[in-house]
Amino acid sequence: MYKIQITTPLGSMLLAAAEEGLVGAWFLGQRHFPAGVQSWTPKRTSLLEQAEQEIIAYLNGDRLSFSLPLAMRGTAFQRAVWAYLRTIPYAKTASYGHIAQALARPSAARAVGAAVGRNPFTLIVPCHRVVGADGAMTGYAAGIERKQRLIALEASSVRALQLAKRA
Repeated sequence: MYKIQITTPLGSMLLAAAEEGLVGAWFLGQRHFPAGVQSWTPKRTSLLEQAEQEIIAYLNGDRLSFSLPLAMRGTAFQRAVWAYLRTIPYAKTASYGHIAQALARPSAARAVGAAVGRNPFTLIVPCHRVVGADGAMTGYAAGIERKQRLIALEASSVRALQLAKRA
């Protein structure tokens, strides 16, 4: 497993990749940070460089989605939740309950929350777009302040695009 550390406007991140794809992207110090990271080999691969470029472009408002190959490692339920997160449109939100309903597990909102919290692809698999049933900013492994900034970034990017279309 290869890793690099990058600097972003929201803080330092660790990116990790294996031969089959990106394994994770975490803000340093966030909850559920990977165990064993010390044993991973520091190396700038083309995939990790692409991930860095796409993350920086996204955070600068120049990119709306990611094109990185992901090597999702988790339970079948976690992978299903993470796959659903990727369908939430840019600048939109969904509740944990909505996701549970969409996965045909209507009583699994808490399990959805646990899977969202363990998402190893911060930003890339947009778990920041998941909110409470009442729209409240609920837990985010990388911190509520970052979640608020990401939602504001997406909203301002959409407004800028709408204004540009009118001009």
